Amino acid sequence: MSKTIKIAVIGGGSSYTPELVEGLIARRASVALRELALVDVEAGRDKVETIAALTRRMLAKNGMEAVKVTVHFQPDEAIRDASFVLTQLRVGQLAARAADERLGLKYQLIGQETTGIGGFAKALRTIPVMLDIARKVERLAPEAWIINFTNPAAIVTEAVQRHTNARIIGLCNVPIAMHHMLAHMLEEPFEALRLRFAGLNHMVWVHEVNVRGENRTQEVIEKLCSGAAMTMNNIKEAPWPAGLLRALGAIPCPYHRYFYLPRHMLEEEQAAAQKEGTRAEQVMKVEASLFGQYRDPHLAHKPAELSLRGGAFYSQVALELIEAIHNDTGAQLVVNTANKGAIQGLPDDAVVETNCVVDAAGAKPLAFGALPPAMHALTTQVKTYERLTIDAAVNGDKQAALLALIVNPLVGDAGLAGDMLEELLTLNRDYLPAFR
Repeated sequence: MSKTIKIAVIGGGSSYTPELVEGLIARRASVALRELALVDVEAGRDKVETIAALTRRMLAKNGMEAVKVTVHFQPDEAIRDASFVLTQLRVGQLAARAADERLGLKYQLIGQETTGIGGFAKALRTIPVMLDIARKVERLAPEAWIINFTNPAAIVTEAVQRHTNARIIGLCNVPIAMHHMLAHMLEEPFEALRLRFAGLNHMVWVHEVNVRGENRTQEVIEKLCSGAAMTMNNIKEAPWPAGLLRALGAIPCPYHRYFYLPRHMLEEEQAAAQKEGTRAEQVMKVEASLFGQYRDPHLAHKPAELSLRGGAFYSQVALELIEAIHNDTGAQLVVNTANKGAIQGLPDDAVVETNCVVDAAGAKPLAFGALPPAMHALTTQVKTYERLTIDAAVNGDKQAALLALIVNPLVGDAGLAGDMLEELLTLNRDYLPAFR
């Protein structure tokens, strides 16, 4: 058995944590856990202590009582000597996300938490906190890997990668969710599919679907053109225009709907906000129910209702990545890491989402080449927005922030951007000291 390790989870009070614990239990033979250190803010004390108690019950049920579960309200001791630091934090909690969504809708713009004004606001709040965590990792656990799930994942991962020496890889459940959906669509086992991903986080395309050596990409495209569904719990299903799919010659991810069908998605958000509340407001209700279950002293497993949060396969991708690094396996995984020439036409230090070989040295992206022109144009525009957002967050630079919003294809209006930015900075004053 491999040596035992310590894992720190920043944002340990998240409702997603039981999903991670389930994965740790399933892979205990290949990832032998010594300590799971859960970190959260003081305001989240009840949640993280509830999660810690559930975690201990889940571990005990599976004969893993020896694993130490600790709770921390400052990250230093949790990070010290950790092998992996998982980041799944939400600065301002769900209330801040709801405010982002409402702000977007006020200006007749998409307010989703990883794209447009919502993703921008979340990035500004999150980057300073993540940089502080990364610098603690540099000092207290210099050999550790940060596994970042915090959205917007590409922006946050790139900020840490460019402004610290901490080792970080970004992770998202969208590629693996697409893999499962395509396997189901083709009525093939998950393991039979080989998919070629290239793009950005929440803006990645599947360029090739290979099944046992046969290229079945066009078959998938035609199924989607005929109405086959492929979306996620947190994104409203909307059929793709057949002409778009055939012109692309590739399969867009569910989040591409915000870029390719923005009017439809905005109308859906507006209708949902009036009827059911924004996505954050809906999630608050789901979380209230989940934590009611988590507090049951007899519960010792992950509730099925957790799937409604939109994080399906979280534990699978997290543990595959941890296992590949820890055991130096050289597995092929889809992660967010520095481009290093893999996608031509993007900076080497730009974080991209693509197939990588992962071993003890980290993630090495496989060469892809150039994206087709229409995909390249959108990708470079969004990457420019992401890099301006990082500059704004790191330096408290209002000019970079304004340009980021204007460049963002889901905002793109200088007449709106200035007023919206001022309102955003006012709403988030407590979380943005660099802008004071």
